[in-house]
Amino acid sequence: MKTTRIMQAPLDFGGGGDAGFDSLDRVIGEAMAGLKARQRADGQWCFDLEADATIPAEYIMLEHFLDEIDPELEARQAAYLRATQADHGGWPLYYGGECNVSATVKAYIALRMVGDSPDAPHMARAREAILAQGGAAKANVFTRIALALFGWLPWTAVPVMPVEMMLLPPWAPFHLSKVSYWSRTVIVPLLILMALKPRAKNPRSITIDELFVEPPTRIKAWITNPTGRYWGDFFVSLDKVLRVVEPRFPRRMRQRAIDKAMAWTKERLNGEDGLGGIFPAMANSVMAFAALGIPADDPDRAVAMRSVKKLMAVDAGNLFCQPCVSPVWDTVLAAQAVLEGEDQHAVRATPEITRAVDWLLSRQVLDVVGDWAHRRPGLRPGGWAFQDRNDYYPDTDDTAVAGMVLERSGLAARDPRVREALDRAAEWIIGMQSKDGGWAAFDADNFHTFLNHIPFADHGALLDPPSADVTARCISFLCQIGRDRRDPVVARGVEWLRRDQEDDGSWFGRWGTNYIYGTWSVLCALNAAGVPADDPAMRRAIAWLKQRQNADGGWGENGQTYWQERRDEPGASTASQTAWATMALMAAGEVDSEEVRRGIRFLLAAPRSGEEWNETWYTAVGFPRVFYLRYHGYRSYFPLWALARYRNLTRSNSRRPTTGM
Repeated sequence: MKTTRIMQAPLDFGGGGDAGFDSLDRVIGEAMAGLKARQRADGQWCFDLEADATIPAEYIMLEHFLDEIDPELEARQAAYLRATQADHGGWPLYYGGECNVSATVKAYIALRMVGDSPDAPHMARAREAILAQGGAAKANVFTRIALALFGWLPWTAVPVMPVEMMLLPPWAPFHLSKVSYWSRTVIVPLLILMALKPRAKNPRSITIDELFVEPPTRIKAWITNPTGRYWGDFFVSLDKVLRVVEPRFPRRMRQRAIDKAMAWTKERLNGEDGLGGIFPAMANSVMAFAALGIPADDPDRAVAMRSVKKLMAVDAGNLFCQPCVSPVWDTVLAAQAVLEGEDQHAVRATPEITRAVDWLLSRQVLDVVGDWAHRRPGLRPGGWAFQDRNDYYPDTDDTAVAGMVLERSGLAARDPRVREALDRAAEWIIGMQSKDGGWAAFDADNFHTFLNHIPFADHGALLDPPSADVTARCISFLCQIGRDRRDPVVARGVEWLRRDQEDDGSWFGRWGTNYIYGTWSVLCALNAAGVPADDPAMRRAIAWLKQRQNADGGWGENGQTYWQERRDEPGASTASQTAWATMALMAAGEVDSEEVRRGIRFLLAAPRSGEEWNETWYTAVGFPRVFYLRYHGYRSYFPLWALARYRNLTRSNSRRPTTGM
């Protein structure tokens, strides 16, 4: 598609100059037409979701573990890996990032498996990058587990995680209900693998001796304190004890634990949408089936493998395996952009929105009581999941935005299904508020922070505590359906947000990069709750946003800001982050500010192809400092949404949005 670029020029948006609004209308019209054309026949929008090299690399390793190799899938993913190798020789966690040893080790192994010579220039550069960081022995725990499964590392290189943990009662220091949804779905089948210690088939007999600075058998100090805190020292000592006593556990108890882990996994297999809807859990379930000797044509194992293959996406002709799919999230955000872009005096339920609402109604989880009920027994289901089907694991973030779309569509007044869906969503959201007043994504009261110190949790993302962005979204939804800051539930949430504000005025972004995302989310919520624009919390946030604007008028922030010592490093301006920043300022009553005008000019001038603004940067996150995401839809719906929001506010008497987002 031909790239369109609208030349930047001084435009009198504030005074309603015709030239400025002609340009604005044209870009909105083109972006709207393109986004509507991307809607699928059933009403959903779904864009590709890209992570780093580890996911396609792990897919190739999975096929070699099983000796079930699809040559075409392997070759096309290998081409993707070669294309994403960075100039530093390794693979980063996000576009433009530094070499990550774990991602680079897996990418190197995957390319060796498909036949790339270790002497090839790109392989030599990757190997040099790995050795410069201390070799494959310095990879993270999940990577070391993968290497142990192939026999390249001894099992002493990974922390002890006895499968007997499955037998612990809820009051024990460790229980599945005390960790996040993503942790439990990954851990349970992994416990089976760590108990059985199967050896990968490795049909091409690949070895990776060249990736170690010293032979792995000579390394003794594999297990270290991941956090440097007291609890870390305690768990390292506990690991040493378990390493001695685990082999003495009774066989019958071990078998009972394995059986319980497999029953838990099968109960949540989730058909072709996969265990937990996420690649690592799906891949582990397939390997667990294989380790137990369950044949490839067994219905459960076969459907688990199909769920993995459904994650394939195409990029520039090459395949890459997605970490999961995002149809609900894409649909609710695209619908918000379309609702904003429609004629504000027209009937809100356009054909596109009606189809989107119908699809969303079909995906609301009303009958399955998921794992969240451990903390909230008796609460009726009523949420939405992130994926197409993931009924055990709805989340408050998707539910809140879906609820806002349903309310904003105007269909609740004449369609009882929509009214009932809104009532159930509100009931579930209110019930999922944590005792401190905030909201987490998947669970309530997930505060067992000491577990983040176990050696297995070197990624630091074992838990799902409340976050500013999710809390803000829940407040926005509740206020959009008629509550305000005088409501006790909303008041507790607003107070949580006030306590969570950073010293510089921003808010941390747990699921989007980073402080721009968090600050946008919170300012929208405070506006929806009726907090005045001159409130000190809002003024401090406004000042922070204005200070972070780049010289080109845009805003940008990279993954390195998740390291505290690098939080103030500037990033290149992106369309999605500029959209968040301008919408944040507009929510705080700054629609007429020069900073907003400059941000709008940046969006109008930024290169785009049809409805897609050009954006190679990763502007989202799965786990800070560990796993980053690039939502391909963000460059389509967020810039459109911001431009349409600006047009609507500057053409109306209101200077602040009247919706939750």
